[in-house]
Parts: sequence; C-alpha cells; structure tokens
Amino acid sequence: MKVFMDLKWFFKQEKRPYIVGILLLILVAMLELVPPKIIGIIVDSIKEGTLTGSQLLKWMIILTVTGISMYVIRYFWRFMIFGSAYKLARQLRDMLYSHFTKMSQTFYQKKRVGDLMAHATNDLQAIQQTAGAGVLTMVDSLTIGIAVVVVMAATISWELTLICLIPMPFMAIMTNWYGRLLHQRFYKAQEAFSSLNDKTQESITGIKVIKTFGQEKEDVEEFYHQSADVVKKNLAVARVDALYDPTIAGIVGVSFFLSIAFGAKFVIDGMITIGELVSFNAYLGLLVWPMLAFGWLFNILERGRASYDRIRSILDEPVDVKDTPDALDQVPTGDLAFHIDDFTYLGEQQPVLKQIHFRLRRGETLGIVGKTGAGKTTLLKLLIRESEGFDGDILFGERRIDQYKLERLREAIGYVPQEHFLFSATVAENISFAKPDASIEEVHHAAKLAKIDQDILQFTDGYETIVGERGVSLSGGQKQRISIARALLIQPEVLILDDSLSAVDAKTEEGILASLRETRAGKTTIITAHRLSAIQHADRILVLDEGEIAQMGTHDELMGQDGWYREMYLHQQLEAIVEKGGSHG
Repeated sequence: MKVFMDLKWFFKQEKRPYIVGILLLILVAMLELVPPKIIGIIVDSIKEGTLTGSQLLKWMIILTVTGISMYVIRYFWRFMIFGSAYKLARQLRDMLYSHFTKMSQTFYQKKRVGDLMAHATNDLQAIQQTAGAGVLTMVDSLTIGIAVVVVMAATISWELTLICLIPMPFMAIMTNWYGRLLHQRFYKAQEAFSSLNDKTQESITGIKVIKTFGQEKEDVEEFYHQSADVVKKNLAVARVDALYDPTIAGIVGVSFFLSIAFGAKFVIDGMITIGELVSFNAYLGLLVWPMLAFGWLFNILERGRASYDRIRSILDEPVDVKDTPDALDQVPTGDLAFHIDDFTYLGEQQPVLKQIHFRLRRGETLGIVGKTGAGKTTLLKLLIRESEGFDGDILFGERRIDQYKLERLREAIGYVPQEHFLFSATVAENISFAKPDASIEEVHHAAKLAKIDQDILQFTDGYETIVGERGVSLSGGQKQRISIARALLIQPEVLILDDSLSAVDAKTEEGILASLRETRAGKTTIITAHRLSAIQHADRILVLDEGEIAQMGTHDELMGQDGWYREMYLHQQLEAIVEKGGSHG
C-alpha cells in the first residue's frame, strides 16, 4: 500500500471525485447483496409451497430495479475514479516534461532518450492503473468482502462462515510473497524496456550511418538480443503474475467444498434452511471477486510502486541551472565582460577554461578560434547559462548574468549551435520557432539574410515544405542556414554562431557575413569557426589553446605575430589556392 501513501498528495488534490466515486462503489456493493437474499427467500417459498404470482412479480421488480440502479451507479463511479486517474497521468506527464525542459546538458549526457521516453509512457500507464483500477479494486474488494462476510455471518450462520474463511490467511500470505517478487521483477522489466526503447530511437536516428558502414546485420542482432532480454524479464513477471489466479481459485474451491460439506450437515441438523444454504453459496460466489481482486490489487500496486519509484528518481534530479530568488525580470543589453578564472566540468579533473579575461563592447563582432577541444563551445555555454559552476563572473550590461532571469537572458541571445536541430514541421514553422507570431514577410526576410531563400523557393511546397524529422530531407548547409534564419528572426541583442558556417561554401559564407554586417549595426555578434575566413573581419579575435587565451587581437594584429593564427590562416589560404587550381585543371 506504500504507493497509495506516495500518491497521497494527488488523492488530497482530487478528494471530491474520489470520495463521491468511493461512496458510489460502496452503494453498488450493498446493492449486490440484495439478489442472493431474494433468491434464498424464493427457494424457501417454493419448498414450502407458499410462493404466489404476486410475490414472484414483486421480487422480480425489486431485482430489476436493483440491476438498473447498479448499472447507472457504475457509470458514475467509473467516470469519477478513472477520470481522476487520467488527470494523474496528465499531471505527472506535465511535471516530467516541465522538468526535462529545465535540466542542463549534464542531465542529458547521463540519461538516455529512450529511457526518458519510457518514463513518460509505460511508467505513467502503470501509475494511472494504480490510481484508477487500483483504487477501484481495493475499495470494491474490501467493501464487498466485508459486507458479504457480515451478511453471511449475521443472517445465515456465523459458524459456517467461520469454517469457510479458514483458507483465507493462506491466500494473504501467498499474495504478499508474490507481491514482493513482482515488484523486483517488474522494475527490471521496465528498465529492459527503457534500454530497448533507447536502442530503437538511436538506430532509427542513425540509420544513415548504419547503412553507410554496412552494419545492418550487426544492428539487427543487437536489437534481437535486447528484445529477447525484454521478453525474458517480462516472462519472469508473467510467471509470478500467473500464480495469482490458480492460488486464489484453489483457495476459493476449498471454501466452496467446506460450504457444501458443512452446509449440508447444517441443513440436516436444522440449523439452516435449503434456501439459506443457496443464499450462502450465492454470497460465497460474490466472495470470489474480492479474493481474485485482492490478488490483482497486489499486482497493480507493485507495478505502480516500481514505476512511481522510477519517475520520482527523475523528478528528484536537481535542476543545475535556475533563477536566483531576486533575479531581474528584464532583457539584458550592453557590453559583455568575461572574467573566468577556472571552469571544470562536473566529474572531470582537468579544467576546460582558465584565465579567460576580455571585454566585448556592444555592437562589436568577436571571433573565437582554436583547435578542436580548445574550449570554444564551452565558453559560449557559460554565457547562455547552459553550464554553471565556474570561478569568476560574466557580466552583461555591468550585471552578472545570473542576476537576470534565465528566460530573459536567453531572450537576448540568438544561439545557433554546432549540432543544428530542425523539427518535423514546415520550413516556415522551423524559422519562426522562437517567434511563432512572426509574419510571413519577417520569415522571408530572415531567410534572405541567411541566404537560404532561393533554396526554399525551389522546394516542392516552398516555405510550406515539411523538412522531415530532424531535417532529414535537407543538406547540411541548408539546415545550417535555416538555423541561422531562425536566430536572425528574433533580432537578438547577441547573436552566437557556433561553427555554424562549416557546411556552406565560401561564397555563401561571405554573403551571410555581409548580411550580418549590414543588419546588425549596434548589436553584438560572436562567431566560432575552424575556417578563419569566417572571422577575419571581426573587431576582435580570440585564439584559445587548451582552455586559455593564447592570442588576442584583430586579424591584422594576429597576422603580424608568429603563432597559431598566422600559421593556420596561411595554411588555409594555400589550400584554397590548390583547390582553385584543381578546379581549373
């Protein structure tokens, strides 16, 4: 019953529908006691020869009214209890989704997408069953069970009732043991399903890579093994589940045997009548459902408890990045100042950034370059507060970035990440994602600035073309430019292009950069790149090496120094000359 205690907050919240539903359930249970009693009376009347047509009609009318009443009342209690259970599933789903949106990148590095999906589907379904069928089963089985036993003992024979209840403690012992086994095995089965879910999602997403490297056979085999593991662990659950009905049916059979054996003797001894024995066995038949339901209840509760434990473990994960109590509810503007002494990712030993100190005036363009793993993206993630926990400060408009509400800080920043993501929607909807109320003219303008407008117009349905899941139908350069258009649409105070021009050709790159220079006067732009042509016109260039600033200055200043920047720029220029010469060959 622990899961009911865990869900006490919800039952308190929805107390009115649950109270009404439970009262209606109890009323149905009371009405179910009427037919066996009437049957016993009719049997005795037949035996004594006193039954008349009018009496029979009266009892038939009572039975009919009782049946119709139960039919109507059952509709309303189902609406009350199961309706509330659906609300619980929706509320937990909303809580999970809201929690997912608040979590930092660290959380998603630890958790698998398939596992998170399983929490929002299979686990929620099991909890919904607990709050619906579980409550129904508990109340119904207890009410009917207690009421039937009381009526049997009080109106027919307490001695016969006591004899027929002798097997019941054995059922309680067995179902309790089954429940413990079921909890352990169902938890493992849900974990296995999560792994399979994750494998399926990963394989479908990476199907191009799988096919390119000819790994279809190996991938199918791995899926087969994981699928077999899911079946194996669910069969382990089913083996325990399958024990409930035979155990309960056996105990019920023993009770019926005792009822017939001792009941016949009681009739012969004149302690009860034939009609009362018939009624007693009819009541005993009503006890079959509570006993079966009792076993089913353990099944539902243990599944629900295992699933609720899994969901609570996710909801209990702390939010790494959150608003401070006195955070400003305003969009920041002004200069940017970085004073980072040290930053190390959680669980790592070596710092990723060290002694990063510089100021970027509003309206300037900053270029950040360096070898792969030099810390370029990490620096940007600290600015948008995707990661925290560094020694030092980042100032935006002379205030620390954590003094602004997170939502307002990110309103000021348009971020185009390395791993651009497009939704399975139209091109126009992808561009207007951050500004859903944008006019089609604004969408077209942003697309022109990103030099993707002409490509879009050549698509089958133009701006209404569905790009496919994750933009699967587009080239890398097209996805990059749509992502850039999405960021430009909101006209952010700070635009960040994190190696977002790598998949476009040199001519398109120059066109995009020219658009930015023309339209972003007075607004700050930060560009990270491996191709130095993308940042050579920047007002300031940082060269990062192993998390530290190795060089800083304008393009001309850095070309006048011996160092990584000059060496890499000349190398890339030579490559461009060779490629150009090759094209003429």
